[in-house]
Parts: sequence; structure tokens; C-alpha cells
Amino acid sequence: MPLTQSDVESALRTLVDPNLDRDLVSARQVKKIEVEDSRVRVKVALGYPAAGFHAELKALIEQKLRSEIGATEVAVDVVTEILSHSVQKTLKPMPGVKNIIAIASGKGGVGKSTTTVNLALALTAEGARVGILDADIYGPSQPLMLGISGRPDTEEGKRLIPMVAYGVQSMSIGYLVDEDAPMIWRGPMVTGALQQLLKDTRWDDLDYLLIDLPPGTGDVQLTLAQQIPVSGAIIVTTPQDIALLDAQRGLQMFEKVGIPVLGIVENMSIHICSNCGHAEPIFGEGGGEKMARKYGVELLGSLPLDISIRKNADGGYPTVIAEPDSKPAQIYKGVARKMAARLALRAKDYSARFPTITVVND
Repeated sequence: MPLTQSDVESALRTLVDPNLDRDLVSARQVKKIEVEDSRVRVKVALGYPAAGFHAELKALIEQKLRSEIGATEVAVDVVTEILSHSVQKTLKPMPGVKNIIAIASGKGGVGKSTTTVNLALALTAEGARVGILDADIYGPSQPLMLGISGRPDTEEGKRLIPMVAYGVQSMSIGYLVDEDAPMIWRGPMVTGALQQLLKDTRWDDLDYLLIDLPPGTGDVQLTLAQQIPVSGAIIVTTPQDIALLDAQRGLQMFEKVGIPVLGIVENMSIHICSNCGHAEPIFGEGGGEKMARKYGVELLGSLPLDISIRKNADGGYPTVIAEPDSKPAQIYKGVARKMAARLALRAKDYSARFPTITVVND
């Protein structure tokens, strides 16, 4: 008997996308099925960047259709289509930016900025257009990590042109002030600066803008939650109990203001001695997983305490670029895919598809 479209769909319902933890059909990633006798053609559109996963997914689909329903010829087309997702109810997505993702931590020193820059580079490597807004006004670190110096250009003296390194657009107060100049500003000045850096920068057609937040749940975080259209947030923590306490406060803040938490990243989860190979959980173990279970969110990944991650970031050549085939780089890429995949499951924003109607009275 010739195969039917229903046969193909039933087989694909048993194939789970590991980044979404859902099958391809229920996740609405199967866009077209064509069947002629025992020949099958399938088009799959991922809602997240995963260039490094396309070939693997294509092979999985081909194997599934050949082995389960007896397809003799299988042609699979896998593409990525990144859409804009819903933000807080009173706000709309920004022009030039499809999705804003906040990278937060309740406590300083947990590696949030290093995580942010490596996730941005990982998303870029997977095929997305990505930017970073360094929202830590008092202690900007992205210029150093991206290896960028100098002042940004302006567009007709008005809008700032983002600085670019490794294909990632970025803006930071660190580009606008001297490196050793102290930022002695009160809260309203800081939140005003954040708004200006975000809205007065000419972001160029970004799929994702990652905002590297300062630690805590103060003025900057509240401004972000109330006035900036955010599609989702990531919490970075270490396994240490005191770090987890602060991270939980940050997570609860996002939940209260209606910003979905896409997951948790556990940093410095284990230290492996570079001399003898002994593994030791210096900051405790299992904390990120316990927090994820408690709040019903996913632990996106755990990064080791690795001296090369620190050295690469301090040298302006982050791990995903400096050592793309290393285990830490692969973990960052896995976290980036899962983060974007979790966002892809959220409600879409279609406002950009509708024309703006202006009524002019003569």
C-alpha cells in the first residue's frame, strides 16, 4: 500500500526534539508533508537557531521514516524561522529587535556576564543575529570580554551605532566613559542611562538581544520589568546555598511581573584539577537542579569551574570563539539552543505583521 500523510505524521509524533522535549508534530515544527507512493518529502521549521543540529535532525527523521513506515526515498528540509514572542501585557516589542532576553543573577560573582557573552556567541554560531546590552552601569564588563575599545559612532548625531565583535552587536556605558572613571550615580540616573542605551541604539535586525543585568533586584531590574519589552529571562547561579537564595529572589521577581523564566544555568558546578584530574564540587552540588524542581523551570545546563573560561573572557576572546570544540563551548551551545527553544514554545507576537494605518485629515 502507498504511504499516506497520516502515516508520516504518526511516525513524526514519536520523534522528540531534545531541545524542546516535545515531538515535532505537537511542537508545530512540521510545516509540510508530501507523499508519493513510498517517497516522502518533509519540511521542518525550527523556531530557534540550531545550525549545528540541522544535519542530526535531518538524519533522525530520515531513519525514522525508513525504519517505521518503510519509506524508500526521504527528502528532509530543515530550516530555522525565528519569530517575535509576546512580552509584558502593557508593552510591545522594540523595532529592530525580535526578542529581548534578560540574563540575571541575584548575587554578584557567579559568572553572569561570562555566561551572557558566551550564550550570545553560541546563538550567533547557531545562525541567529544577536546583540548584548550591558546593563551593569556601575561595573560594565562586556567591552573587556568582547575585546572592544573606543567610542561608538552616531547616526546623524542622534542614535548610537552598536559596536560589533565576532558578529555580535553590543552597547555598554563602558564604551562611553573612560575605563577608570567611577560611576557615582543615583538610581534614577542609572535607570535613565539604561533606557537611553537600549532605545537610542540602532540595533540592526536582531533575533535576540541579551541584557546583561547587574546583580540584585533593584532599580535597574524593576525598570526592565516595567518599561522594557522582555520575552523571557535566564537565571545564573552557582550551587552555593547563599547564591541560590539570591537567585530565587530574582526568579520570583520575574514571575511577579509576568516575564517567563526560560531556565536556570548553574555555573562553577564542579572543579576538575588541571594537574591530577580530581573532580571536586567546591561550591556544593545539585543546587541548580533543586531550584529548578522547586520552581518548575528547567536546568538548562551546568558549567564547570574552568580556568580557561576565565582566561578567555578576560582576554577578550570568549570560550565559544577561542575553543569552539571544547566541552565548555559545547555546553554553552547546548544551553543557548535550549534557551531559545523554550522561548520558541511561548506565545508569538504578530503585531509587526499588521500595517500601521495613519489617518491624515486634509
